Amino acid sequence: MSFLTFLSNILVPLILFYIIGFGILSRRPVFDDFLKGAADGMRTVAGILPTLVGLMTAVGVLRASGFLDFLGEALTAPAAFLHIPPPLVPLLIVRLISNSAATGLLLDLFREFGTDSFTGISASILMSCTETVFYCLSVYFGSINVTRTRYTLAGAMTATAAGAAAAIFLASL
Repeated sequence: MSFLTFLSNILVPLILFYIIGFGILSRRPVFDDFLKGAADGMRTVAGILPTLVGLMTAVGVLRASGFLDFLGEALTAPAAFLHIPPPLVPLLIVRLISNSAATGLLLDLFREFGTDSFTGISASILMSCTETVFYCLSVYFGSINVTRTRYTLAGAMTATAAGAAAAIFLASL
């Protein structure tokens, strides 16, 4: 454990010194490259900001209106058939859209069921095994103006289903 602590403390300064040393040895204007990259990053952020605001607003509206709870109740029977605990259904739905909203739901689950319960453990693994599919698709593809995603959504949803199944299976062990 002390080795990992040492490694994490030394890694960031080591990478910074490596980049600066590489720039000096190759006679590159490192600071100019940094400024150009930062300017490109700001243009990207400005381009995807409306998408981010829209996603965050949509999740807030769904959660505040009670629709998320309604959807969780409506999907209780299919979830029970798939051996998914009913409290995880809203978490699984929100996780597809927003990580921060899913983290809020996760903390609510921890308060209600406890971190060491089957629900708490499976929710923790679920958060680790799944991705914010719609957020990633809209932000990453939106930032480079990709309109034809082809099989990306199907692949991402399949991976999410596999992650959810793995979370339930691993928590049951």
